[in-house]
Amino acid sequence: MALAETSLSARWAALSPNTQGALWIAVSCVIFSIMQANVKLLGARLDTFQIAFFRCAFGLAVILPFMFRAGPQVFKTRRPFAHLLRGCLGAGAMACGFYSVTHMPLADATAISFAKPLFMIVLAVLFLNEKVRWRRWSATAVGFLGVLIMVRPGSSEIGFASGIALLGTMFVALVVVVVKKLSETESPLTILFSFGIISTSIMTIPALLVWQQPTWTELGLLLSVGALGSAGQACAVRGFKVGEATAVVPFDYSRLIFAGFIGYWLFADIPGPHTMAGAALIVASTLYIARREAQLGKKPVRNKTDHHPVVLTDEQSGRH
Repeated sequence: MALAETSLSARWAALSPNTQGALWIAVSCVIFSIMQANVKLLGARLDTFQIAFFRCAFGLAVILPFMFRAGPQVFKTRRPFAHLLRGCLGAGAMACGFYSVTHMPLADATAISFAKPLFMIVLAVLFLNEKVRWRRWSATAVGFLGVLIMVRPGSSEIGFASGIALLGTMFVALVVVVVKKLSETESPLTILFSFGIISTSIMTIPALLVWQQPTWTELGLLLSVGALGSAGQACAVRGFKVGEATAVVPFDYSRLIFAGFIGYWLFADIPGPHTMAGAALIVASTLYIARREAQLGKKPVRNKTDHHPVVLTDEQSGRH
């Protein structure tokens, strides 16, 4: 057994950092897709707010040991109102994401979540004082065209859930902006802890109003949602830490494949042509933006923000 483990470790170490990063991202995509499927299974009987409450409470429980180990200074903050805003936006993003997963095919909800980098371009200009030139504006416009193709405003076939999914994606982009501002003065543990406290508090009353006693099976699924969410986020962060962003970004879009497969296997969901066409435009535009970011990053003077949706927050989309 020890020899086999040594051999696997040696093979892993022999891989390039970008290959390791891509594999971490692929694993995170599988984990997040399974988590979404569990949310959809739970949503057949339990309300979105109750599911979100368990996710928030579990996330808070996970972070508490690290807080106490770090010492009392991480419980202090200079910007309580910014933390409150981040918590409210994050809780809203989580509720929207869980609602859309419950009421839409998994592939459709996942595809709409890919629009987050497009919102980030606009928000970075408005709130982070970044300069975006015509090439990235053009790519952003193409990406939003893909969003319109998927959402199809006015179509009764798609309905309310796609609008909620898009709203949740915008909330996540806003969370990234707030977290970027908070990270200038606050530690990551402080940001995570404040979100856990605020989001759990926000979800408590709505969850109590719609509360149904979970069965043992549902309780297991609820705990798995929290565990899978934390594990998926850890794998994603590790992937972006060891690999170059432009090398590992494309692998994040494998979520659409995994979500489509699991959705078909468990729920007989088949992505429609509008979903596939819109997703293709969004993926193409965001990959171009990521490549453009890398090119600008090689220049001596940089005016950029990493707009990829994975690292800064766990209210991702569709990844919560």
